[in-house]
Amino acid sequence: MNGYLLNAKKLILGTIAYTVCTFSLAVSWHVLLFKERYESFGYFEGEPDFLLGLLTIVLQGVLLSTLFPMLKSEGTTFRRGIKFAFITGAFFWTSHVLAFVAKQKVPEVSAFIGMETVYLLLQFGLFGLIIGVIHRGEISD
Repeated sequence: MNGYLLNAKKLILGTIAYTVCTFSLAVSWHVLLFKERYESFGYFEGEPDFLLGLLTIVLQGVLLSTLFPMLKSEGTTFRRGIKFAFITGAFFWTSHVLAFVAKQKVPEVSAFIGMETVYLLLQFGLFGLIIGVIHRGEISD
């Protein structure tokens, strides 16, 4: 029973951490800092739906926080967190950035890819460190 509660606590903490760091970074990056730039890329059509965006991020946080303990990798939890972030971030990059460019005509494709690559490196790098802290001291099989 204690193991279950500990895992549930880490799942909740991971989900909250992912949600807070991703939502705040997404809003800051895409809406506050570079809104005009992203509008010029055709990234937004109309106003963003913040509630649906938040729900999406929460679901991603649950899934990623569930998946992390399943990663069997050598090294400290920080190292595992960075490896995990690199793998999942690369997957998100292909499905988010490359798919967006493939689905529609984006002016200045290389600028869009560059900006989104930096954004995802920040997002997943931060989450990788945080998930490592949440799971610190664990030894991977």
